[in-house]
Amino acid sequence: MDIRNLEGSIVALVTPFTADGDVDFEALGRLVDFHLEAGTDAILTLGTTGESSTMTDAEDDAVCAFVVERVSGRIPVIAGSGSNSTQTMLAKSLSYQRLGVDGLLIITPYYNKANEEGIYRHLATVADAVDVPCILYNIPGRTGCSISVRNVERLAAHENVMAIKEASGSIAYAADIAHTLGPDFKMFSGNDDMVVPLMSLGASGVISVWANVQPALVHDMVRAFADGDVARARAIQIAGLPLVHALFSEVNPIPVKEALAQMGMIGRSYRLPLCPMAEGTRAQLVEAMKGAGILA
Repeated sequence: MDIRNLEGSIVALVTPFTADGDVDFEALGRLVDFHLEAGTDAILTLGTTGESSTMTDAEDDAVCAFVVERVSGRIPVIAGSGSNSTQTMLAKSLSYQRLGVDGLLIITPYYNKANEEGIYRHLATVADAVDVPCILYNIPGRTGCSISVRNVERLAAHENVMAIKEASGSIAYAADIAHTLGPDFKMFSGNDDMVVPLMSLGASGVISVWANVQPALVHDMVRAFADGDVARARAIQIAGLPLVHALFSEVNPIPVKEALAQMGMIGRSYRLPLCPMAEGTRAQLVEAMKGAGILA
């Protein structure tokens, strides 16, 4: 499936685990079906929200294959293949391509960080080697390094680089790279509290944690803006902020997995160093979910 014209709400899907710590494929199937029914525009598996940093290569491949098969071409499937090792990211990217994904999310080299040229080569190495479109992932709060405006310009010119997931939280940075946007290069908000502001700068939608629990609403917000109903999009964005803030009251994906557990979609299982929410933040999340009409 050609995703170069993709827009809308892309869910950054969680990976559910059983009480024994294994991947819960039964729950994963329910989640995929939930998004297919709710109008989610694409699924990102094995991203930060998917806890892929604690999973084995075999588990990553199994989850990727399962999601591709379950979706069965109805919407695009994108896989997060990021690593701070360029060769590891390349190997993961080629593996997921063989498994049938429609695109890849590739990240800057966290921890070792690299210099300007190293960051460019890290990302370009994958783009040079694959045949599916790549989305750059800029999230300096987690990685400790950012994709410079100059590197965005260089990478946007690559035939296999279709977009950037912008999660720096900086409107100024998004504005600085907005001039690179066009038919061949897009921006997706990586922050659920800034979707409408970034769409006003030309973003084509969001890669969303929030969409795990309110997929139809997030889809409707993005669709409303794209259709010119800015007032409705703004109203959804503002009304959703208490829940969005609660979903990030602890490190992602701890709160969103708790929210899905509260909804009966998955169990409360994480892999260390992630663990269940503290009682105080859990109570705040439940209240926000009640306020959003998700829980009675």
